Amino acid sequence: MRFDILTIFPELFAPHLTHGVTRRAFDSRQVDVRLWPLRDFAEDNYRRVDDRPYGGGPGMVMLAEPLEKAFAAAAADRGEAAPVVIHFTPTGARIDQALVQRLAEGPGAIMLCGRYEGIDQRVLDRHVTMELSLGDFVLSGGELPALTLLDAIARLQEGVLGDAQSHQQDSFAEAVDGLLDCPHYSRPEVLPDGRAVPAVLMSGHHADIRRWRRERSLALTAARRPELIAAARAAGRLSKADEAFLAKL
Repeated sequence: MRFDILTIFPELFAPHLTHGVTRRAFDSRQVDVRLWPLRDFAEDNYRRVDDRPYGGGPGMVMLAEPLEKAFAAAAADRGEAAPVVIHFTPTGARIDQALVQRLAEGPGAIMLCGRYEGIDQRVLDRHVTMELSLGDFVLSGGELPALTLLDAIARLQEGVLGDAQSHQQDSFAEAVDGLLDCPHYSRPEVLPDGRAVPAVLMSGHHADIRRWRRERSLALTAARRPELIAAARAAGRLSKADEAFLAKL
């Protein structure tokens, strides 16, 4: 899959693409990332990509013409128009694991990283097919959401994680019925201050361990994201044992 990133700050991407476990996806080109510096498409000597908004008001607006040229260059290099063009904006739909999974199984997209007060609406109307947000807060630009989405997509690619089942047990994954993940523990068994690993995890009894993890997942989800419990219930993903445990909370 291929992702073309339209950005004023391409240098922000290099550290992320060359470090960490997800680097495997980028090195192998399973997730092929191409950067398009928007100032390269500016027309004046100052490489300006923004100007004052019509109608007045604070801030600057990203100009249409450099963006149009960047879109044309990316499409020509791809050999076709991207099936999805993503614009990162606080007004977009919130990114979730289901969306990440769909994108991770697709051909890629063009990602538009805005800056300043916004982008000339004519560009958005013509090109953008999907507007996305990390949450109900405002960032300085679209680069961080783009990096976040690339990371989430990369870790789902085959061979990227050390254990192929790791992402299947993540919070929000289908394997855990869209619930939050349970707590995890490692060595030592007992810390110097006496805090110990739950005994069930040391028992070797796999059925008991599975039940404990499921109950901890249910309890954490009910406490922090009760709407996920409601969604799992509506989808018929909760067993009678799940419901009995929830009733005791």
